[in-house]
Amino acid sequence: MTVTTANLTRAAGISAAAAGAIFIGVQINHPPMLVSSVETTEWALRNTAKVVMAALALVGITGMYLRQLRQVGVLGLVGYLLFSVGFLVMLSIAFVAGYVLPALADTDPGYVQDLLTTAEGGRPIGDIGLMQTAFNLSGVGYLVGGLVFGIALFRARVLARWAAALLAVATSATVALAVLPASFDRPFAVPTGIALIGLGVSLWRDQRQTAQTASLATAHVEPSPVR
Repeated sequence: MTVTTANLTRAAGISAAAAGAIFIGVQINHPPMLVSSVETTEWALRNTAKVVMAALALVGITGMYLRQLRQVGVLGLVGYLLFSVGFLVMLSIAFVAGYVLPALADTDPGYVQDLLTTAEGGRPIGDIGLMQTAFNLSGVGYLVGGLVFGIALFRARVLARWAAALLAVATSATVALAVLPASFDRPFAVPTGIALIGLGVSLWRDQRQTAQTASLATAHVEPSPVR
């Protein structure tokens, strides 16, 4: 396959859709946020999937932003940067959860449980250091970045507007988790996953249609007469 801007943008669309599907999948029957879960194979696999999901999401939203660079303007740039920070830190947290916490589960279970409690929106008993900053950055980037980026995409009128609106609503709605039971954490991720799938498919279709239009235009161009 020739590496072109159109092909890279289509790949970004596929990445966004895959990220959305994984984001939904890892929520299903998620193990309890307890120290006993950390040392299981399922825990490692789920957090590996989260690392892959965050990486794919970064590729996807980058493609969305570059596709409509002029249309989204400064608002889109701000939203893209914040949303990117949210997913980048989310990737880092998932890496720590999947590959660092298992090594600490036996030697420092209290610290591990504090991290798990914080990840679930609770208050840790002890000091978790800079991980608290990481959780805060991830939350703000995801919530504010998703809201602003979704609004910018909706206003740009390039990709599916329903998916852009859903992204803005779904990410900003997570603020309600501060007063809702922990059981709502997993279901609240599903709308964001659907929005990423919708935007990814829309980005892929947009580039496919653009390529087909360009091919048809080229096919109908008649050669200039030789004089």
